[in-house]
Amino acid sequence: GSRTAAPRGAQPARRTRPAPAAEPLRDVHDPEGVRLQKVLATAGLGSRRACEDLIADGRVTVDGVLVRELGVRVDPKTAVIHLDGLRIQLDTSLITIALNKPLGVVSTMHDPEGRPSLAELVAHREERLFHVGRLDAETEGLLLLTNDGELANRLSHPSHEVAKTYLAHVEGHVAGNVANKMLHGVELEDGLAKVDRYRIVDSTPQAALIEVVLHEGRNRIVRRMFEEVGHPVTRLVRTQVGPIKLGDLRPGKTRVLGKEELGSLMTQVGM
Repeated sequence: GSRTAAPRGAQPARRTRPAPAAEPLRDVHDPEGVRLQKVLATAGLGSRRACEDLIADGRVTVDGVLVRELGVRVDPKTAVIHLDGLRIQLDTSLITIALNKPLGVVSTMHDPEGRPSLAELVAHREERLFHVGRLDAETEGLLLLTNDGELANRLSHPSHEVAKTYLAHVEGHVAGNVANKMLHGVELEDGLAKVDRYRIVDSTPQAALIEVVLHEGRNRIVRRMFEEVGHPVTRLVRTQVGPIKLGDLRPGKTRVLGKEELGSLMTQVGM
């Protein structure tokens, strides 16, 4: 090599940061589009001035490219925008709702047998909502409803199975080895099933309250697993789906997901 080459293993005294490239990797500017700060403000992220600061601070990406210039225009219908790594929903007509499904309500929008259904609980909303997944009539807790077809499809697709948390009230004194069985796999008629996490919240000699987290989407999976290990479920409440928590939402009530919740949910399913 050339004589001026530094000796092997020598380090430069001070690492200098490479100068930022003058041009982004891909040009995301759309001359026909809307200014990025206006798009962010319209999506509810603050005043246009505050949104200019978000851009200048390097917190916003468009289609995977970091944008710091304030003159960039984008098409709000097609641009994929993230703030601090969280996807921003630009289409204000799309809405996602958390519902605390009460006992006895079936997870359909209309029940031919006339049982109480989800439709009555979201009758006050004009959007046409799909429910994401389902809970048995006798299972309570968190159910998501949305009019965002892509989000609904991704949440329902096995490749994106998000973790779901349940609180199970079970019969009997629960021995220590039950955790082991649940974590390593319980053999059911349709194959092995296991939980990702298992935690005893409370227990008495007659009953226990156990929190389980699992990705499984099979029908009645939590009830069947506890039944198989000898502890029938007397009450089952789903408390979390992915990053979305039921919180203190009362049975039969709904709330619209906040920006951060929705962003983290979209990010978790690769949107």
